[in-house]
Amino acid sequence: MSVVTRWWWIRHAPVPDGKNIVYGQMDLDADCADTEAFQGLAQKLPAGAVLVTSDLKRTTQTANAIRDAGLDIPEPIVEPDLREQHFGDWQGMSHEAFGLLREATPHRHWRLPSFIQAPNGENFVHLIARVTPAITRLSEEHAGRDIIAVTHGGTIRAALSLALGLDPETALAFATQNLGITRLDLITDRANGVAWRITAVNQSPR
Repeated sequence: MSVVTRWWWIRHAPVPDGKNIVYGQMDLDADCADTEAFQGLAQKLPAGAVLVTSDLKRTTQTANAIRDAGLDIPEPIVEPDLREQHFGDWQGMSHEAFGLLREATPHRHWRLPSFIQAPNGENFVHLIARVTPAITRLSEEHAGRDIIAVTHGGTIRAALSLALGLDPETALAFATQNLGITRLDLITDRANGVAWRITAVNQSPR
């Protein structure tokens, strides 16, 4: 018999103070004023699911807004390993100044190519290595459940990299809009092992 663990990944609400800067793991507030979007999430997401957030307040604020919109979910399990990529010394820098850095090679989909590491920070490869064990552990602890994970754009790309077996550079091509829904099902079977099924990527909450 197969056991299906359903991951519902939600990127946090927009961060107004981070609009013009590289904010990474800076602990900024989210703008949770889009009532229509949160009502849509409350209708689309499963009641009674396990709730997981990172330890950055924009994710817990987003999770609380989903609850306030009418979804019956418990208090979150806070997982620091599901944080956004750490951009080290470049955090807080304006996009204009960041673009002028010689070592900050531009990338068409993300702040940086997967292999570039900020001083005192991490690269996207490190992010995948951090996120993957947390997903594995939570999947084992809550096997067969729905898991709503309110996290970050980079974290969701890392989950897609794991689920699809993608190299890090390819995984950066996925778009992750604020409050978008990405659904990944982990199917575990004694006979056939483990497989991922991709049900939705970056689905609108409306």
